[in-house]
This record gives sequence, structure tokens and C-alpha cells, in this order.
Amino acid sequence: MYYPEELIEEVRLKNDIVDVISGHVRLQRKGGSYFGLCPFHSEKSPSFSVSRSKQMYYCFGCGAGGNVFTFLMEYEHFTFQEAVKALAERAGVSLPELEYSEEMKQKESRRTKLLEVNKEAAKYFYYLLRKQEGRAGLQYLRGRGLEEGTIHKFGLGFASKFSDDLTRYLKGKGYQDELLKEAGLCSIDEKYGTHDKFWNRVMFPIQDMNHRVIGFGGRVMGEGKPKYLNSPETPVFDKSRNLYGLNFARSSRAGNMILCEGYMDVIAMHQAGFGQAVASLGTAFTEGQAGLIRRYTENVLLSYDSDGAGVRAALRAIGILKESGLTGKIIHLEPYKDPDEFLKNRGTEQFQKRIEEAENSFFFELRILERDYDLSDPEGKTRFHQAIARKLCGFSEEVERENYIEAAADRYHIGFENLRRLVGSYAAKTGLAKETIRPKSGVKPKNTPEDGAKKAQRLLITWLSEEPGLYRKIKKYISPGDFTTDLYRQVAEKLFAELEGEAPNPAALVSQFTEEEQQREVAALFHTRLVLPGQEKKEREKAFHDILISVKTYSYECDCERMGNDMDALKRAIAGKKALEELKNTHISLD
Repeated sequence: MYYPEELIEEVRLKNDIVDVISGHVRLQRKGGSYFGLCPFHSEKSPSFSVSRSKQMYYCFGCGAGGNVFTFLMEYEHFTFQEAVKALAERAGVSLPELEYSEEMKQKESRRTKLLEVNKEAAKYFYYLLRKQEGRAGLQYLRGRGLEEGTIHKFGLGFASKFSDDLTRYLKGKGYQDELLKEAGLCSIDEKYGTHDKFWNRVMFPIQDMNHRVIGFGGRVMGEGKPKYLNSPETPVFDKSRNLYGLNFARSSRAGNMILCEGYMDVIAMHQAGFGQAVASLGTAFTEGQAGLIRRYTENVLLSYDSDGAGVRAALRAIGILKESGLTGKIIHLEPYKDPDEFLKNRGTEQFQKRIEEAENSFFFELRILERDYDLSDPEGKTRFHQAIARKLCGFSEEVERENYIEAAADRYHIGFENLRRLVGSYAAKTGLAKETIRPKSGVKPKNTPEDGAKKAQRLLITWLSEEPGLYRKIKKYISPGDFTTDLYRQVAEKLFAELEGEAPNPAALVSQFTEEEQQREVAALFHTRLVLPGQEKKEREKAFHDILISVKTYSYECDCERMGNDMDALKRAIAGKKALEELKNTHISLD
């Protein structure tokens, strides 16, 4: 069974949505709402709205929306029950032990068991590191300069040199082969049977933002291949949407995050006091990972290896950071290869100095690009300047582009007007340097009568939730039956019932829908953009009247189409026509 509705409502009421979301997203008050950059899609202009009065959030760009429970479900990838538990703990509300139905047990148990077996494996690896079997691993970690407290903090361990050691241990704990395989801890084949995925490796547990072990990375001892091995994708481990060390870095107050390439870089940096360091998980940096970082900061410092592969990875990451609306700078590590090596040789003060001197990503790109041209040759120099102009076309905002033209002209002694004309000429030829088309807010334009009717229905629900006093003026004309989609009708039924009594409670209403996509749609119904600010009362009254006519007209037309032998539809059509005619001749004041 689920938690009782009254208990869920108590938890929701004790967790103000603005307070909860502002712990994850920077919000700025504008009028009666708070706005920030949406944590669920890439954007540069804030379209993510949080309403304290409604206790709901909504993004006018991507459509993400809901109440405080929905936010944690989307943001932290929680189930509804996990979100309730987390918020109850935050508010100091005691929850009873939850008894699941058989269906819920089957739905939830697999994920729970995967997390459980991962935790058990991590504990075993940690135990082995301090036994005779793990001596080589412990010596390796200490040889890399790691202190005992650091090893403990990151839960580092060791996988035995025997290829079935972990499997035998976990099966002895009652875990079945199929679960171990699904968790990515073992492989099953005809030749070798069930055998460990990791063996003879130093183990790095990978944790999600709530410190739950979701996967592993393993560094082989000796010359085996591959040098680093990572868990495969599983129901609890998505490499593209997690970052190593983020569970610690998210609470850093550094004002930035340092993006590294490997586990050891992150660990060494945390040990040195740079607790904002994170790393991608054995794959190239992704848009999903950029989205994770953007939840906590706009400023990213790249601390990739200084070799060719590291430079290429940095160039790729810069592009992703830009697309995600993040500011990227490059920490120069020369003459050392990686952050770990730099810290060992130069120490924390020098590394902090390199952070302060981090290079603007655009000029890093130009510096790397410069290597491809012979600047001692006039033709090569011209081609390089043209390449600069092409890159400058990538700035969609004119002010930003002008600033970079000025800086690039100064750095490469081109002359501001010369470079500006070159950029303009190249943009005209190629069609570049156009303004970025941003997601439009509000509802979709009317394409069909059904689209127009649905838009009107959304507008009416939003309007009534914001001005509930209007309900008594229109209830003789409009009923939940006039809402022509099942979800809209369900929302209207609940909303109208609330309007008959106390003020509507949209945030509580969202919780009555169990599917996440339904919750998003319901949230959108309460956040449809109404009329433009500053409209006069007469214009607003006309707009409201037009919405009512649109809703009633489409409802009447639908009933007419369904009449046939359906006597109920016939009765509704007759009543609907009468109400529509009366409504057309009725003035409804917004006072």
C-alpha cells in the first residue's frame, strides 16, 4: 500500500518548494514567482518558474513541472516513495513502515536488490583491501600518496586475483546468479560458468548523489588489459548521467567544479583540499553530465591530461559546456601530465595559482588551432585569421561576439575593425552568427480545432486556480464534462470539487496522479501562460470570455458528433447548445 494521503500532504506542507528547490537551483524572485535556469534541459535564459503560492514548479521551455515530490523524483531519480521518505526526514516527520502490495514489491524490489548487492560487494572489496589478498592493492594506493582517511572516504577496495571470489561470497549471502549478472558484477558463459567481472584490481565504488553504490571502476594490478574496467550500464547505473565524486563535490562551496579525466585525479584533488573535483565515468563527457554540473554551478574548470588525447577531450568538452550554458576554463598542468602528478610535484598552493590563472576556453581553442597554421607565411596567417572569424561567428549574442572580437583582435594584432569586417563577411556568406532560437514559452500555437480547444481548457484551469472567485460565476455554464481529454477532465473534476469548498490546492492535486508523465501534464495545466501583463480589465474580460466560449463550443461539437443513438450525448448536446447561447450573451466581470 501507499502512505496515507493525509500523511503525504503533511510532508508536502512542511517542505516549502522554494526552500527545497533553491538548495539545488539558483533562484531569483520576479514578481510572485522565482525563476532560474532549468535543471532538466540546457538553456541560457531562465524559464524555470517556482511558485510559492501554488507550491509548484514549471519550466516554460521543456515542460517539466510538478510539486516538491515530483522535483525530487526528476532531479534525484527517486521513486515517489523515496521522495516522500527524503522530504519526511528533512521535515522531521515520522513515517510508518510501508507495506507494499505484491505488485509494488515486484516493481521496487529489483532496484532495491541491485543497490543492496552493490553495497555488499563494495563492503567485501573494502574488507579485502586490508587482508593479505589485498596487500598489492593497498601498497599501490599508498604508493600513490593516498592517506587512510581518503581511502576510507571513497570506500576504495580490492578484487581478489581469483576470478570467482566475489561471486562465491555473494552467492553465500543468498544472492542469485541472475542478480549478480544484472548488477554487472559477474558474467555467465558456457565455458567458464559464472565468474567475476572484476578480479585482481583496485576497486573504486561509484556512488550516486545520495552516496549509494551504483557501479564500480577497477584498476588492474600489473600489465593486464584493460587498465581500467568499469561496470556496464544497469538499471541503477547510467554512465552518461553520473559523475565520479559528485556525491561529495555537490556540497563544495568553491563556486566552481573541476572536471578531471580519472578516478585517481579526483581522489588526489579531494585529498589536497579541492573538494569540487569530479570525473566522467570511463566515457567521454556528455550533455547529461553537463546538466548535472549546471545544477550546482555555471563555472567549470577543465583539468584534463596535458597530452594530445587530453587536449582533444578538452576541446570536445568545451563544446558541450557551451551548449549547456556553462562557462569553461582550462587549468594548465604543464610540465606535468595530470592533476595528481602536478600536486605531488608542486603542491596545493601552486595548483590554486593555476586555477586562478585558468585560460578562457575560447582562447584555449584558438591557441590549439594556431598550431595548424604557419604564421610566418602571409597565406597561413590569413587562413588563421579566417579561422578565428569562423569561430567568432559561433557567438549568437552580439554583445558577447563584439567583446570577443575586440579581445581576439588585440591578442593577435589584427585590428578590431579588420576582424569585425571579416566576421561580418564570413557570417553573410555562410549564414552564421544568427541569433539563437530559444525554446518558446507558453502553449503551442493553434493548429487544429482540437489544439485550440485543449489550449483553452488549459488556460481555463490555470485562470480558475489563480482566481478561484470566478468559479461561482461560470459554474452554471462549464462543467468537468466540457473538458474533452481524460486527464483534463480528471483534473477539472478534482479542481471544481475543491472550488466548491476551500481554495484550490494544485500541489496536492498533482500528488493524486501516480505516473510521472501525468504529473508533468497536470503541472502544465496550472502554469499555462494567460494574458500579457498590463492588459486593461476590459481586454482581460474579453480574453476570459473567449476562453469560456472556446471550451463550451468544442464540448458541444463533440457531443453533436457522438449523438447518433447515444441519448446521453443528445441530452448533453441540447443542454450544451442552450448554455452556449446564454454564455455568448453574458458578461462576466473579473471583479
